[in-house]
Amino acid sequence: MTAAVADTRFAPRAAGARQLAGTGTLLRLALRRDRVMIPVWVAVILMMVLSMPGSLNSVYSTAAERADIAQSMATNSSMRALYGPVFADSIGGLTAWRIGVYGGLFAAVMSLLIVVRHTRDEEESGRQELVSSAMVGRRAPLTAALLAALVADAATALLVAGGLASQGGGGALALGLAIAATGMVFATMAAIVAQLTESARLAKGLTSAVLGLAFVLRAAGDSRTSGSGGGSSVLTWLSPLGWLENTRAFADERWWVLLLFVAGVAAQGAAAYGLAGRRDIGMSFLPSRPGPASGRLGTAGALAWRLQRGSVFGWSAGFLVAGIAFGGMTQGATDLVGDNRKTRDIIERMGGQSGVTDAFLATMVGMLGMVAALYIVSSVLRLSGEETSQRAEPVLAAAVGRLRWAAGHLAIAFGGAALIMVLGGLGLGIGYGRNFGPVLGACLTQLAAIWVIGGLAVLLFGVFPRAAVAAWAVAGIALLIGWIGPAFELPQPVMNLSPFGHLPKLPGGEMAWPPVLTLLAIAAVLVAVGLTGLRRRDLSN
Repeated sequence: MTAAVADTRFAPRAAGARQLAGTGTLLRLALRRDRVMIPVWVAVILMMVLSMPGSLNSVYSTAAERADIAQSMATNSSMRALYGPVFADSIGGLTAWRIGVYGGLFAAVMSLLIVVRHTRDEEESGRQELVSSAMVGRRAPLTAALLAALVADAATALLVAGGLASQGGGGALALGLAIAATGMVFATMAAIVAQLTESARLAKGLTSAVLGLAFVLRAAGDSRTSGSGGGSSVLTWLSPLGWLENTRAFADERWWVLLLFVAGVAAQGAAAYGLAGRRDIGMSFLPSRPGPASGRLGTAGALAWRLQRGSVFGWSAGFLVAGIAFGGMTQGATDLVGDNRKTRDIIERMGGQSGVTDAFLATMVGMLGMVAALYIVSSVLRLSGEETSQRAEPVLAAAVGRLRWAAGHLAIAFGGAALIMVLGGLGLGIGYGRNFGPVLGACLTQLAAIWVIGGLAVLLFGVFPRAAVAAWAVAGIALLIGWIGPAFELPQPVMNLSPFGHLPKLPGGEMAWPPVLTLLAIAAVLVAVGLTGLRRRDLSN
């Protein structure tokens, strides 16, 4: 009788342990698989944050200049929407203002990619079913994925806090913890979405859409309030990115705001664990809608469009909205620069020498181009995903050649890049209210550099398929050089490592055709070599 009671009492605990069996092994496997991706993401976030104090100190070298910029933000709603309010005019306070929200954005993207990769992506490829046939608990994969994201976010927090400690230990710790906590909020959000959807790509897209909504809510809220010592808008408090800025790093830190992150992570984590225990491996609560087997899907190109159309629509809408927002900020940016010669020099180095307004527009065009490089890499690498998941084999087993199969995806990748840049240019013209033609032409000029990065992705996929993921590093380096290069006055040979460094600065600058045509020729050669390699090599198993 006593033994039976004891067994009943300890049964729930034993069942709970069985649910997590194998978590440690899966965590080590996840960290091994991400041994390149996680350090690269953490390094990018760290370089973004640590580049700011020196840059800001060179631009606003005196206390009076720093106080002036803080005061200017109180009346500049467009720049508050872009960066948030300034809560302190110290170098640390300005660093938190300038990079805090974007550090949180990057941590969120890193975290959601990690979680989706080790949950829904594993199930979609069939590997999770094989792993789960061993002594692995039902919730072990989800736990390992969240712990991998926690390791990445914790490393980010420690390095950011250590790197900014000279600006103030308390503020550095608050900023590092807030950035990491933002990452964990979206890691647990991705864990929920991974249970709901049947596709890893859809899980990433939906979680990214939530992240975009969080940014919009924060921007809308910040544009309504000055934030200098006062309260934030309700819209700001509805966004985790608003929580990040309201920790007020380097400005009488609000440590209690971190409890909002803890509550959000706990609630979303509990929901994800509850959903994970109520479905079979490979299944989802929102199954994909079956499509036709003929008609519109009768060709390889039509299939590629079906697979990538959601991504194209999402990026197109995002670029249109971003263009309108950046165009509306143009006048506000001009007012913010005012008579500050150093700020004017940085903007002109990023956008040309023809005036602050044209230079700011050229800077925004350049940023859209560098972000579009992420789209083209993502779209090209869909080929790699189709191959490694063995979905390409049934297509190629029919009367479809490799080049024809690849051409469908590449048409969407390179044509989609052109489409989103056109929409970004239209958005800039709508937001600014003038210069439609020059701005649109400037956006189309960016395609030469974007296509070079796309060509490198094709080359890696076709010739070095195991290294195809390195295309992300290429796009990341181009983005990083464009972000910090002008502020640090990096030498021209370093700036030239990015294909964007060779483009004319438009609108406002002189159009130079030779570098544009050269970049287009390089892109064509890279694509041709990549496709030649694809024809000659074996498919991955």
